[in-house]
Amino acid sequence: MSGATGSASRRAVSGANGRARGLVIFDCDGVLVDSMGIDMRELTRAIAAAGGTMTAREVDRRFHGVALAEIQRGVEAHLGGPVPDGWLERFLADRAAAFERELRPIRGAAEAIAGVRAAGWEACVASSGRMEKMAQTLRVTGLREAVPPDRIFSAYAVAQPKPAPDVFLHAAATCGYAPAACVVVEDSVPGVTAGLAAGMRTLGFADGDADRAERLAALGAEALADLRELTARLAG
Repeated sequence: MSGATGSASRRAVSGANGRARGLVIFDCDGVLVDSMGIDMRELTRAIAAAGGTMTAREVDRRFHGVALAEIQRGVEAHLGGPVPDGWLERFLADRAAAFERELRPIRGAAEAIAGVRAAGWEACVASSGRMEKMAQTLRVTGLREAVPPDRIFSAYAVAQPKPAPDVFLHAAATCGYAPAACVVVEDSVPGVTAGLAAGMRTLGFADGDADRAERLAALGAEALADLRELTARLAG
């Protein structure tokens, strides 16, 4: 083995600092913060206000984990024309207000981040959401101090959102890890697709939703039933 190849191999296993075993990349919405129910409810209401007829289940299956631009395109396809003026802004404002009132962390989220680090891994967050959205949701749920600002990544900073792997590859490169040294924790079809496309071990967290668990498993994700099991799974 050449010196360059050996160095790259060690970097894939031990990480940039020579100590960490690898990088765990957490999605934010639906993995660390229990926002997806609120998000999809407010989106369903916004679609109805624009004259749409999508059910809550249809909205969840179509838009869970999808970037805002794709959501707007999907809603316009459903409506058969453009959304009303100011529609997206009203939806975002209503969602932000609901987050302030209702948002909670996913059970075991803080313990999972701490456990990952205690087990010798580095942790970061990589989301399809905007940075300002993550700033709000992590603040409201008390998780803002759990992840340093330079370890929070948004798909708005890369060329393509999930299901493209761009944000995960960007997070790994910025943190100094090869894809093979990364583990993605995701709860959506686009997120799992992105993690697998990045060449990373990908865990599908469905938080008790059997239908979603089945869809994530069908893509090739490893099932993760409870975030509190994550540290043990990393050791496996």
